[in-house]
Amino acid sequence: MKRIIVFLTAVLILAAVNFEIYKKEQLLTEGSTILLELAPVDPRSLMQGDYMILRYKIAGLAEATGTEQDGFLVLALDENQVAHFVRIYQDEILQPSEFLLQFRKRGRGINLGSESFFFQEGHAHLYSKARYGELKVSKDGDSILIGLRDNDFNPLSSDNEVED
Repeated sequence: MKRIIVFLTAVLILAAVNFEIYKKEQLLTEGSTILLELAPVDPRSLMQGDYMILRYKIAGLAEATGTEQDGFLVLALDENQVAHFVRIYQDEILQPSEFLLQFRKRGRGINLGSESFFFQEGHAHLYSKARYGELKVSKDGDSILIGLRDNDFNPLSSDNEVED
């Protein structure tokens, strides 16, 4: 009996993990690409390697509304796909140009779920030019960080770096 319980538990855990992977893969293929302007970026972490904590300007604007619970931001895109904060979602009908981005209230701040960016050791100088976070966002407001972009909206990656 113990073996059956252990086996069923393992199957259930694997099914849950694979379902989450499937959801993220769907988000990557079907989600809309948006850019979020970064506020000043923290330096890399000495304890965790080459990694940055990202701060988004829209999170600061949303914090100023005084919201006290998790929810959704209503955003609108400009001609460069940069998202701009419109309001906190209150179950109203969205305009065709508006979309949702889920957030979580943590302490005094708002967490968009994409605040950490890891990169290859020795490439900190490249990512210090980051001005936008590039995210994929689903219709229900779920998001995933897929990269960083510079002031000219060019993707930043070690593949784009020119060797001297």
